[in-house]
Amino acid sequence: MKRHMLFGVLTVSALAVLPLSAQATDLLSDSEFEISANVGFVSEYSFRGIAQSNENVAIQGGFDISHDTGLYIGVWGSNVNFNDGDEANVEVDVYGGYAGEMNGVTYDVGLIYYAYPGADSSLDYDFIEGALALGYDFDIFSATASVNYSPEYFGNSGDAQYYALGVDVPLPADFTLSGHVGRQEIDDNATFGTPDYTDWSVGLGYNLEGFDLSVSYVDTDLDEPGECADGCESRIIFGVSRSF
Repeated sequence: MKRHMLFGVLTVSALAVLPLSAQATDLLSDSEFEISANVGFVSEYSFRGIAQSNENVAIQGGFDISHDTGLYIGVWGSNVNFNDGDEANVEVDVYGGYAGEMNGVTYDVGLIYYAYPGADSSLDYDFIEGALALGYDFDIFSATASVNYSPEYFGNSGDAQYYALGVDVPLPADFTLSGHVGRQEIDDNATFGTPDYTDWSVGLGYNLEGFDLSVSYVDTDLDEPGECADGCESRIIFGVSRSF
């Protein structure tokens, strides 16, 4: 899937996308719209440093429609396992926004709705975030700074903010070195299950015959199991995906 700056995580879904008719495809190809999608898997679905698939393999995928004006909408999903009696088995994210560039600075502003079909509504898993990202290519590396805000975060844990900085460095032989650090702040830490925390990752990416291969080291400053029940300590995550 063509991921915008707001969604820099490597992931994809257990959703099925209905094929477009030939007439619809021709109409879109002749217009100012662009359709893109991806599919793949990761050895673990990690979101902001915390495992979302009980440290197991996740199958993921997404679908985007963007317009020449910079407007876009999309959907993305992944299997999840919160080790909560299988209350939630899938996450589906629906998002939209506006992306562009001014004087070399890229920007992306939008909304993301995180849904967990099948989970009991009393768990209040579903939530919405507003997001803003700014990026710049310094030639020897590119950097992106972003902030996400939710008025009512996962599990009805109050308002939350996530601040992040990412860096991508092109290497010889078409490898890419990536680094990320983020800070999650949550109003009701007791309900969410962790204190405010910092996550970080370092990864290596490579495109092989159209397939995006990655390996990442992911960690947080949370103690397991004292501050986090499971899935927040250091681990290595492998991924492979294909964009269309």
